[in-house]
Amino acid sequence: MKRLRHFNWLMFAAMIALIAVGTAAIWSAGSARSETVFHGMWINNLVTAAFGLAVYLVLSFTDYRKLLDCFAVPSYAVSIALLAAVLIFGDTVYGGKRWLWFFQPSEISKICLIMLVSWLFGTPVDYSPVKKTAGFFGAWRFTFRGFALAAAVIGVPALLILAEPDLGTTLTLVPATVVMLLVARVWRRGLVAMALAGAVGAAAVLGAVYEAEKPGVPPQRRESILKLVPLKPHQIRRVRVFLFPEEDLQGAGYNLRQAKISIGSGGFSGKGLGKGETNHLKYLPQAISMNDFIFCVYAEEMGFVGSLALLVLFGCLLVPGCYVAFVSTDGRGRLLALGVSTLVFAHVYINIAMSIGLVPITGLPLPFISSGRTFLMTVMAGLGLVQSVSVHREEKQNEPVRMV
Repeated sequence: MKRLRHFNWLMFAAMIALIAVGTAAIWSAGSARSETVFHGMWINNLVTAAFGLAVYLVLSFTDYRKLLDCFAVPSYAVSIALLAAVLIFGDTVYGGKRWLWFFQPSEISKICLIMLVSWLFGTPVDYSPVKKTAGFFGAWRFTFRGFALAAAVIGVPALLILAEPDLGTTLTLVPATVVMLLVARVWRRGLVAMALAGAVGAAAVLGAVYEAEKPGVPPQRRESILKLVPLKPHQIRRVRVFLFPEEDLQGAGYNLRQAKISIGSGGFSGKGLGKGETNHLKYLPQAISMNDFIFCVYAEEMGFVGSLALLVLFGCLLVPGCYVAFVSTDGRGRLLALGVSTLVFAHVYINIAMSIGLVPITGLPLPFISSGRTFLMTVMAGLGLVQSVSVHREEKQNEPVRMV
């Protein structure tokens, strides 16, 4: 009963509501597909959610500190092995190797990475950079060595995911881990320098693609510029669509155009569940209507009111997660809750923003709404860890001594 007193019921209720909304959206998107196998995808989503709920409850009532001490390092090592295996043995789907048998290792690696960063840099220590009495991890966090350790831990899975290639998943790791490192007070000069380098690099890539793709550029100059851009051809096309959305509307820009039409046609109150014309007439590409662009299906059928309600539900999920981090007296719990909450926020923002043209299109699912068993299980497991931080926040545990 004591633990139930700290159980965050708002976050739990929001998660259940989002699962229900997502199941309905998957049913609607799948019913428009000509292949009968997709008509029952909503049932698969419910079954996966049931297993995810069991994992969620087990993690919620298991002390997260014991989980981190026992599994942070082994789970990270396993995730690295799986990411390497998918590059060797994985199935190629839509030009990328992301699937290993029946699951996506890149999704699992997100939670494993957040767990390891929380364990490494969230140990309760004296935060004074003058008093170096916290042992190995605490003493290093304020120096270049701590920054180098964090860069190595984050960089290995990020590079393996980029090699698939999966730029979207890598982009979600950046805000989640950077927020964690900032709160952990890892060498901030390095973090600021890394952020500036990333911003300059992104601006340089956008500028190069713009210079190469703008009207009137000779083909030879275009090819010479694009050789310097560290992106795959399909990624360059997505950036070009983002920069010049009104060009090639029947080719590379078709998906974004149809996404905007689908969202806009929903109007204020929508056309009703299962009555989205853009989806059922197959103007919205069917290959991505159930996952990456499912917000377009939902927005057409539920309209502005339904879309706003969906954002409120996500808010009821993320705000309590940040509150759990705020009230946590343990550094590991604080970083764990912030990391998972930021990861979910990054997915929500990027998925919806790409659907309306605010960011380049990238293959990134919308939490609880998009079809995807591995992703759904991963998100629910992550939220179970956040709930564990809330449930066990008043419990004390002897901290292990980590010496240099």
